[in-house]
Amino acid sequence: MIKTETELLEFLDTNRLAYQHIAHPPVYTCEQAEKHRPNIEAVSTKNLFLCDKRARNFYLVVTTCEKTVDLKQLTAQLGISKLRFASEENLEHFLGVSRGAVTMLGLVNDVNHQVECWVDAEVWMGEYYLCHPLVNTATLVLSKAALERFLELTGHTIHLIPESARVSDAG
Repeated sequence: MIKTETELLEFLDTNRLAYQHIAHPPVYTCEQAEKHRPNIEAVSTKNLFLCDKRARNFYLVVTTCEKTVDLKQLTAQLGISKLRFASEENLEHFLGVSRGAVTMLGLVNDVNHQVECWVDAEVWMGEYYLCHPLVNTATLVLSKAALERFLELTGHTIHLIPESARVSDAG
């Protein structure tokens, strides 16, 4: 398991995945992260680690910070039994991160491919993405191509959240 930011950066470097690294104080919310956002056109992601009613199936749901997720609607649209937030223990076990540091890059630790990654289709149209490197004290800027290569290396597939199940704009 890749446990540290340094180990993750070594993985990215070894696999020639380009990134920009921005260190900052710990952030726990999208609002806090926004204060340390680099001046680059990139998608700020909100990452939710969810599971079904019996905590047998796990899902990483990715959208933007500006959107809200209706778990009831998402459950129905994706045909998954009742979705809920997964425990801190499962978050650490499957992704190797704690709350506040949930990231697509945590899929590097899901070597048995037990976590499905669902991304808001609108989000996946971006060119660059902001991702925590397993900690909430830094942000990486990665291109979509780098993220696609990362997912290929980890053996994960992106499932796009259909238009009809789209998470909604906050407000």
